[in-house]
Amino acid sequence: MKKFLALLCAMLMMVGCLAACGGNGDDTSSAPEVKSDLAYVKGKGTLVVGITDFAPMDYKGENDEWIGFDADMAKAFAAKLGVQVSFQVIDWDNKAFELDGKTIDVVWNGMTLTDEVKAAMDCSNAYCNNQQIVIVKKEKAAQYQTKDSVKGLKFAVEDGSAGEQQVDALGAQKVEVADQATALTEVKSGTADAAVIDSLMAAAMVGEGTGYADLMYTVGLNDEEYGVGFRKGSDLVAELNRFFKDSYADGSMMTIAKKYGVQASIIEQK
Repeated sequence: MKKFLALLCAMLMMVGCLAACGGNGDDTSSAPEVKSDLAYVKGKGTLVVGITDFAPMDYKGENDEWIGFDADMAKAFAAKLGVQVSFQVIDWDNKAFELDGKTIDVVWNGMTLTDEVKAAMDCSNAYCNNQQIVIVKKEKAAQYQTKDSVKGLKFAVEDGSAGEQQVDALGAQKVEVADQATALTEVKSGTADAAVIDSLMAAAMVGEGTGYADLMYTVGLNDEEYGVGFRKGSDLVAELNRFFKDSYADGSMMTIAKKYGVQASIIEQK
């Protein structure tokens, strides 16, 4: 009987030991998932960039190809990662949802680093200075040179944009549109009194020699900086910051900036 009990105890101890060893070493079903955006992008071979039509940062060239300062930088960054680049037009107001749903990997489209943006996504270092500025018809520009003078206007603004935030701060009437180019069209057609758009876009698209020669920019509403957005916790942020630093140091960032006339706005990358 004693021998039987001793044998039974030994067998139970062996079973317990095997179960413990299996739980600690062989069973990986409960191991934490390793999340790496860098590995994810390299695995699928494509960096999907969320954009809107926004010259001089992202817009269609003669061959129906996306070009611009941001577009060219995104192409160079994708090449550095060893992957292809794909540009996806998005609803700007839903950019954080697009990131989290993995329909895009990055928001790279002259994105202002607002508190709201930084709360919703992880962002790169700032790379470009900008302002939100008021656009009106040229013949009325002299009337609207201060913030107080524009408060009674009806504004066309891109939904979810930094420009919309500035109009809300003014307490002015607004109509929300799909993008900043559409906001300019609203002013040109007379369905809105004014638009608020990025100064970089205004310099490229408004005034003599442009499609909006009858429009003019007047008062600046703020000072701001552009950054690139990724999913929370993304290891691509550090990769892009290194790329920015290297491309600034070797001159390639400024070469692209000069190509699109934004060199004066580029922030030194340290």
